[in-house]
Amino acid sequence: MARVSFKSIRERAARRKGGEKALTNLMPRKPSRKALAALGDDRVLSEMACRVFSAGFVWNVIDKKWPGFEEAFLAFHPKRLLFQPDEFWDKLASDKRIVRNPQKIRSVRENARFVTEIAAEHGSFGKFLAGWPEDDQVGLLELLAKRGSRLGGWSGQYLLRFLGWDAFVLSGDVMLCLRDAGVPLSATGTSKKDLKAVQAQLNAWKAESGLPMTHVSRICAMSIGENHDVARLKEIMQL
Repeated sequence: MARVSFKSIRERAARRKGGEKALTNLMPRKPSRKALAALGDDRVLSEMACRVFSAGFVWNVIDKKWPGFEEAFLAFHPKRLLFQPDEFWDKLASDKRIVRNPQKIRSVRENARFVTEIAAEHGSFGKFLAGWPEDDQVGLLELLAKRGSRLGGWSGQYLLRFLGWDAFVLSGDVMLCLRDAGVPLSATGTSKKDLKAVQAQLNAWKAESGLPMTHVSRICAMSIGENHDVARLKEIMQL
């Protein structure tokens, strides 16, 4: 475990951001399990598709085109999409309303199946997420990567964050914070052993602070690395 308390990390972040009040104002809303459980499966699939298409692409370009994505993919209703014939999917590869990436288009079909299967098992995908143990994000990410399509790595982490699950995001600054605190991680920080160590440490800091994991993750990121000013942070942060 780390040799550094979360209290000291938070104090460092507050100094860098102009005080405790300024730091608090940069925190997102606390995640709500009730709101998560109420999510429609269409909104889950929509967010999955958004994360997949955003990966390796300029996010604001995808955001501007998103109404076209909603139209092209039938508002992301999983069962309706699964009912569509191969011809429907083939035509999407030349649909100017969306980013015409055949592999990512195919992932929407595969994730529609994934969402439908999970919903059949748990009542809805949102209820499934709301019932997953808060201290096991690594296990949830593993499931997303195995049963979903193109939902590994950062795509899975951002998916959970954008859906409202209380998730950490292992940005470069978060990883730097963990290493600086003495958490033993490999060069990549992505092995199963690394992720187990990350989960254990962030769980410990969450318990110490009483804060949501989302806040713990963000405070870690703000405590080290390039010190963006508040205006720039509000511009570049999505949550």
